[in-house]
Amino acid sequence: MTSSCCDELAALDGALSRRGLFRGLAATAAATTTTTVVGSAFMSTSYAATASAPAVLVVLSMRGAVDGMSLVVPHADPVYYAARPRIAVPWGRLLAKDAFFGLHPDLAPLLPWWNAGSVAAVHATGLPAPNRSHFAAIEAVEDADPGSSERVGWLNRLIGRDTGESPLQALQLGDSVLPASLLGPEPAVAVDRVASMVLAGADRWDTHGRRPRSMTTMWADADGPLGVGARSAMQAIADFAPVRTSSAMPANGAVYPDGDLGDSLASAARTIRGDIGAEVITIDTGSWDHHVDLGTLDWGQMQRMTKELAAALAAFLTDLGPLASKVTVMTLSEFGRRTRENANYGLDHGYGNVMLLLGAGVRGGYHGRWPGLVNTVDGDLLVTTDYRSVLSEVVVGRLGASSAQVFPGFQPEDVGVIAPATP
Repeated sequence: MTSSCCDELAALDGALSRRGLFRGLAATAAATTTTTVVGSAFMSTSYAATASAPAVLVVLSMRGAVDGMSLVVPHADPVYYAARPRIAVPWGRLLAKDAFFGLHPDLAPLLPWWNAGSVAAVHATGLPAPNRSHFAAIEAVEDADPGSSERVGWLNRLIGRDTGESPLQALQLGDSVLPASLLGPEPAVAVDRVASMVLAGADRWDTHGRRPRSMTTMWADADGPLGVGARSAMQAIADFAPVRTSSAMPANGAVYPDGDLGDSLASAARTIRGDIGAEVITIDTGSWDHHVDLGTLDWGQMQRMTKELAAALAAFLTDLGPLASKVTVMTLSEFGRRTRENANYGLDHGYGNVMLLLGAGVRGGYHGRWPGLVNTVDGDLLVTTDYRSVLSEVVVGRLGASSAQVFPGFQPEDVGVIAPATP
């Protein structure tokens, strides 16, 4: 957490919500330490064996509200440069410029994929109404079902569309707490690193496998959610073995940057190679809450974090090799930043933002309808594309889901960022 983080995000980052706490509680505490298994894994004594996932969605949550106008710069809107006299990205340094937009120069590692047409940016996206509270906006983005009292995340609804019951079909990597998008009745797993997906005590000192046998005996006939959860957790740990026992060395000469994001994406590539049926992988990265010291191209948090983001994503796509043909990566953030810079070389909470998509099925280039900027203290980039329209294209075009099931009551607009699924 950097010093640029506002108090609200610091509180959010440092504590579980009541809902996350109670849904993530400890049927697994008896079976494993840093792995959380939630949902119907607690309500069923068995589930279908893992099967290969024909398509994989990786959701990268840029916590803290990234400034999309720094990542994808609207250089042809004169208000952008007038409103940011010190922190605007110079026109001459932009990459992949068209008549209106250009990429931050520190996204250079992604240019090979951009030029190949497999990286896209959808600008002026966001919630249907402004919401500048980290708590409320994250909840709204990840539930993606305004007005519902059920409190089920959109990714939980996505994995609930079929009869699969394996918790390994959806994983949060890099954190042992599930995001709100995965909370709900369907099973999912959160693990801070691959090596943590083990049975506590079943280590190199347990040379005769006594720990797994004793745990199996202890919970074999236990009634209720605790017993069911323990058995399901142990089965998930066993099914995760192809990943856990695989080489941690990245493939194809990929080199990840040091840090949590690189580690998590390396774990994601390893998980996909393990072919355990993971269909959804979520990863958090942040904080992008740059009220101060967003900075310039020479110093500040934005250039440092953008370098890390681009290097980690480029390494991930390289690491996957041919498997990249079934993997789609998408970024989300709770809201954008204000148009006008503040006195601290930073930007305060705003509204509209950019979404980045990479990989399989992506129609590269710039997408979305630009609303124009205003240079006022509280001026925002307005939202012209509901972010759920982008999500809908991804879940329908890449995972063959029904938009109505994942986003109840929502009528998506055509964005054109994902190629339609072939029959």
